[in-house]
Parts: sequence; C-alpha cells; structure tokens
Amino acid sequence: MDRWKEGELALLWGSARDQVLLVLQRGSQSVEGRGVLDLSGQIGELPGTTVDWAGRKYRLLRPALGDLLGSLQRRAQVVTAKDAARLIQLAGVGPGSRVAEAGSGSGWLTVALAFAVGPSGHVYSHDRRPEFLEFAKANVRRVQLGERVEFVEADVAERGFAARDLDAVILDLPEPWTGLSAASESLAPGGRLAAYTPTYNQLEHTVRSLREAGFEGAQAEELLLRPIEVGEGGTRPSFEMLGHTGFLLVARWMGPPW
Repeated sequence: MDRWKEGELALLWGSARDQVLLVLQRGSQSVEGRGVLDLSGQIGELPGTTVDWAGRKYRLLRPALGDLLGSLQRRAQVVTAKDAARLIQLAGVGPGSRVAEAGSGSGWLTVALAFAVGPSGHVYSHDRRPEFLEFAKANVRRVQLGERVEFVEADVAERGFAARDLDAVILDLPEPWTGLSAASESLAPGGRLAAYTPTYNQLEHTVRSLREAGFEGAQAEELLLRPIEVGEGGTRPSFEMLGHTGFLLVARWMGPPW
C-alpha cells in the first residue's frame, strides 16, 4: 500500500452519512460549512489512520469511484452510477482502453470512464455545447482525472470523433442514431458501441439503425435498483427504489461487410 503524498485526493470518513472529499495538503484548509482542518501530519502515513476533528474521529481513506461520483456537481441530466457501471461492462472498457463519448453533459459518465481506463487509457469526450463541456471539465478536474480526458467541442454527427481505432464509443444523445456513422469510422474491428436512451421510441430507432449500419449483436436492457432494509428478524425490500432511468444498448462493429 502506497503512503499518502501531498496533493492526493483523500476521503475523510466519519460514517456513511459523514464524509468529506478533499485534497491532502500541508497547513490548514477550510472545509465549506464544516470548519478548518490540518492534515499535514498525514502526509507520508499509510491510508486508514485516525484523524480527530471537531470532537469526532475520522479515517483518512483513498476514495473509490462511488465516492468520486458522490462529490460531483450536476447540471444536465446525469447517467446514474448503476447505469454507468453497467455501460462500462457492456462496452468492455478497462485499463488501457481508448474510449470516446458523445454527450459530455455534467461529466458523471466521463469520470466513470476515466476511472475505468486507468492511467494508461484515454477518454475523448465530445459535446456541441461549450457550457456543458466546461461544466464536465470542472467535474473531471475536481476528482483529479483530467489527464485521462480530452474534451472536444463538436457535433459528432457532423464532424465525427477525434480519434480512430477506438475500443469503445458511448452515445448519450437525444438521437443516438445520428452518431452511428461517425462511430463506425472510429471504432476498431470488434470495438463496441453503447448507447443510453430514456425512451422506447429512441431505443427502437437506434437498434433499427444499428442493424442497417452493419453493427452486430445488438442487445438492450435496463437496471432497476431496490435497496434492502436489513434488521434483526425484520429484513425486507425498501418501499422506495431507483426504477427506470434509461435503456442500455450495446452492439459490436465488425468492420465493412464480409
């Protein structure tokens, strides 16, 4: 396990409801709405040490993806964590992958992709609206993943993607079918295209267009998340659940017709 270095992003964990994401630095720093904290003594220590602050004890931990997503700001509609994780799996994204997305939005999916590709991978995030690009860029920088992401102001239906031989393309657009031509030009043979669509009409149109464009093996699904209330002798499903958020679609680009 690596020791803490100055400038790292750290999670100050008091409980499931009391967590703060901050940058580890020398000297006192102000935590908005919480007070002042000095973590100078933690630099060079191992993660997991105890910190006394404001009359409470905290652990200083390295943040996981869920912690990063929970710290982000939102502007446009976001791809939820449950859907982002499954999109990454469906698209086959992993360490070293080169991925393009169309529709930066608030940057939540961008952060999840940047986390998944690791230091050796790269994400090309496209949006035609500069205000969304700037907002997404700020979120990505907030969680220190900016070096893994290149932001491109472009309508991919008109200008295509910024890179070729990609492992995956993810479309989060109102009309995903408009990006299929650009995706086929940029994907490596066997590369995967994934799309996130809120409605049945969008899903049907996209699948029809995928088949017409020569993509193979299109499959669609949705994820419903229902928490479980766990208690001694009284465990039951929660009355509240995160239901329909969007349909997840994936297909493979096999190259020009055989």
